Amino acid sequence: MNATTYLAYDFPLASAFLTMLWFFLWILWIILLFRVVVDIFRDDEMGGWAKAGWLVFCIVLPFLGVFVYVIARGKDMGRREKAQARAQQEAFDSYIRDTAGTKGTASSVDELARLSEIRARGDITDEEYRRAKEMVLTGHGTAAHSGAAPGAAGSTPTSGR
Repeated sequence: MNATTYLAYDFPLASAFLTMLWFFLWILWIILLFRVVVDIFRDDEMGGWAKAGWLVFCIVLPFLGVFVYVIARGKDMGRREKAQARAQQEAFDSYIRDTAGTKGTASSVDELARLSEIRARGDITDEEYRRAKEMVLTGHGTAAHSGAAPGAAGSTPTSGR
């Protein structure tokens, strides 16, 4: 009796699946190799000779070097990555806070509210209020500073914009 054995390559769909699986595993190993190399350079606690030794080990015997590195230093590898991500997030948050906080000018709504209060107290006339309001709305400067009348320093807005 002649018994035929069926292999995965006898079925085209199984052959395609195995090819994709091997390709995926190869890409996964390449990514792991690059992450190990980046982690070798990222580690501040490791000296130069230790970094050179691990790097040579990972280049000369790539499969064995990567697997030994992951087994020996894998836990610290995750901690270093978390610390770097946390530092990047803090730097980004600090940048956003500094950038958003540098705007020291009051908005036009605040200026109009301050003008209304000054007019309600009777410190400025309705005509001065109208001119100052036009200045605030057109963006030609702030209207009132510390209760001073806005029309005193030149009430004609310039058309430079």
